[in-house]
Amino acid sequence: MSDAALRKRESSAETPVETPSGKTAKGENFPVGSWLLPKELRPHVAAFYAFARAIDDIADSPDLRSGIKLARLDGFAAALTGTNDDPAYAKAHVLRASLNEMGITPQHGLDLISAFKQDAVKNRYADWTELMDYCNRSAAPVGRFLLDLHGESVSLYPQSDALCNALQVINHLQDCAADYANLNRVYLPDEWMHAEGSNVVDLAQIESTPALRGVINRCLDGTDDLLNEARKLPHAMDHRSLAMETAVIVSIADRLSKKLRKRDPLAGRVVLKAPGFAAAAVTGLFRLWY
Repeated sequence: MSDAALRKRESSAETPVETPSGKTAKGENFPVGSWLLPKELRPHVAAFYAFARAIDDIADSPDLRSGIKLARLDGFAAALTGTNDDPAYAKAHVLRASLNEMGITPQHGLDLISAFKQDAVKNRYADWTELMDYCNRSAAPVGRFLLDLHGESVSLYPQSDALCNALQVINHLQDCAADYANLNRVYLPDEWMHAEGSNVVDLAQIESTPALRGVINRCLDGTDDLLNEARKLPHAMDHRSLAMETAVIVSIADRLSKKLRKRDPLAGRVVLKAPGFAAAAVTGLFRLWY
């Protein structure tokens, strides 16, 4: 059956559409709706995260054909904009109600869907510019949503985009071996792979080759450039609680970037453990206050 036929059948089927991966907010590189944020806003953050997690899991499912992924993601888009009332898309319905209540555009969610539809059909990136275009839709909408939710100015979008995109690249580096093994998906720019003399098969090794290490370092150079822009964000915010959380997230990203310089993501996923998160929080808040 063709992908087009699968998409048509899927769009009319009354079957479960989610493919839960088991990932939760606790596994993210950044706090999701932490106690730093106002209590009354946390349910809205939770609704956005649940929606994002559901559509990301569909895009990353190794068991679904691309046509089915696209149909389900289209279903989430229709539910988010109010043209699909299928209860299977409950997380989109919940988010739509949340966005309507707070007067926030659904475009942030639609941008995420656009990126995850791309994940369903694209598995290589030519250069850093192409990767940033993807990150602008797969990561930046999260920060833009949070800014809108807290009544911050859209003039802060560029700094927020830089932070979110840096976190996305860090995540790509953390998961580069698994993404290749499970999905044949490689976010490392082809241009840099060729320049360093690396090949995607290097990602199947138990440790990085010198050539692959060179590609990873180039990605970290790009990440650090993004973080230099992102460091301006907490100090420019009017909402104190969001500024505090953002300062912590910037510090977390700094620590992960430095850790990826020293450790090999092929030898094991490079993460911050509880003491590292605590130290990042203290550092971030200190930089904000002093």
